[in-house]
Amino acid sequence: SVHVAGTKGKGSTCHMLAGMLQYGGLKTGLYTSPHLIDLRERIRVNEELIPRDALVEQVKRIEPVLRKMAHAGERPTFFEIFTAMAFCHFADQKVDIAVIETGMGGRLDSTNVILPEVTAITSISKDHMAVLGNTLAKIAEEKAGIFKRDVPALTCQQDPEVLAVLRRVAA
Repeated sequence: SVHVAGTKGKGSTCHMLAGMLQYGGLKTGLYTSPHLIDLRERIRVNEELIPRDALVEQVKRIEPVLRKMAHAGERPTFFEIFTAMAFCHFADQKVDIAVIETGMGGRLDSTNVILPEVTAITSISKDHMAVLGNTLAKIAEEKAGIFKRDVPALTCQQDPEVLAVLRRVAA
């Protein structure tokens, strides 16, 4: 997988990267949010939206787990549920690689359970400050939470304060 976080450009980056991987001959999953028109836009394999019947099957598949969680007092978010369904769909479809966009932040994002081949951070600016922090440094720290040991980490031109945090976390 490829894991992408950031404030601006992460959806576009994910779509472009998935297209390049697909046209390079790989069966490619793509998980993004939000959707524009159809909920199924969030889960794609080789540019095809998850079929309605496959989405229904994923809901049925995850429902018993959600019931157990609810019984234990745990209430996953819509994004967490959809992330699990996307990962199951990609496994069922035997994708060669999946391009995964974080929802918000990175460190505590439900997508952060993967061990990707590479991580990428797009442009970071102030967003979701009530959750991620009220400075660029705090936001960058949260987004850099997708970095994994021995996994390459890429970024673009960043504010110097952001770049310093990304370099520190990567090291």
